[in-house]
Amino acid sequence: KTGFGVEGLVSRLQRSWKCAGDVYLLGATNSGKSTLFNTLLRSDYCKSRAPDIVDRATVSPWPGTTLNLLKFPIINPTCDRIFRRHERLKEEATKTEDELSSEEKKYLNQLKKQGYLVGEVGRTFQQQKCSAEIDFDPDVLSYSMDEDPRHPPKRHEEREEFTHNEVKDARWCFDTPGIVKEDCVLNLLTEEEVKLVLPSRAIVPRTFILRPGMVLFLAALGRVDYLEGEKPAWFSVLASNLLPVHVTKLSNADAIYEKHTAQEFLKVPMGGEERMKEFPPLVPQDITLKGIGTTEAVADIKLSSAGWVAVTAHAEEELLLRAYTPKGTALVVREPPLLPYISTIRGARIPGTPAYRTKKPPSFVENLRTTGSR
Repeated sequence: KTGFGVEGLVSRLQRSWKCAGDVYLLGATNSGKSTLFNTLLRSDYCKSRAPDIVDRATVSPWPGTTLNLLKFPIINPTCDRIFRRHERLKEEATKTEDELSSEEKKYLNQLKKQGYLVGEVGRTFQQQKCSAEIDFDPDVLSYSMDEDPRHPPKRHEEREEFTHNEVKDARWCFDTPGIVKEDCVLNLLTEEEVKLVLPSRAIVPRTFILRPGMVLFLAALGRVDYLEGEKPAWFSVLASNLLPVHVTKLSNADAIYEKHTAQEFLKVPMGGEERMKEFPPLVPQDITLKGIGTTEAVADIKLSSAGWVAVTAHAEEELLLRAYTPKGTALVVREPPLLPYISTIRGARIPGTPAYRTKKPPSFVENLRTTGSR
């Protein structure tokens, strides 16, 4: 979505796979295949004329939106093309943001607000555009005072197509329908709920310090109980920022779940008592972890596709946790964690609460030269 790492991906594909065969984007629903397809479509991986001919993939939060096999022809990475592409990338890496056009600056600033890691995706090989011919018909432009202006009849624009020679030996990059995971929490949600659960912007981690006997709720889709331990531990939530996180005592947890599930307090699922009649109950799984240190997480507790909680504890500290997800969904303990130092990205402790102020990491633009002010 932000283009970060895409130019590097294109270079690796051209070096390793070259043009030896077709390429397929495979993965679970909502993992970003169509977004990547659309980005590659406007990159050096795609033949220059293809973006005007190939349909863009539909990007939607609803699982299974990609229903047919979209494809574009892969450009053959000859030595000359690779050299010209390398020269363009070297030239662009010397630019600063001040040297971009106003349109490019505007687009870049939008991405920087939404995500922290941004990369510009460009094209070395551009399709030459023919200058448009303007038909001038004076009879159509003239009209008397007692009649309305006449508009010229709309011409039917013929869709561009590839020539036989362009695609006779072409290799193709395909966007495929997503694989639906049976144990995914998204299968239980309505379209409105899916939009809240799937993040549309970069996630800002939320860190909480829990003592034994405390409970963390991620909406009503996940719950982590800190049952036993000697010292407090840090729990960093990485999930859509539209999902609420609530911390309470173990003695109050069941009552809060019963009272606030499907209500605004826990937000998802939504719809009151009628919605909960068809929504499965939370089921527990006990987890034992041993801390590494106060700056490094020991494991991630992945609450299906709702998000995950990174657990950071004192060195050699043993924790007994109990995590819950809806029945029929997957709860996974990921060791080592995906982002081991995530708990250090936090602001000051909020007085009187277990929460830390969220701290947005600084944005980074991958292939532009940084200025002295940044």
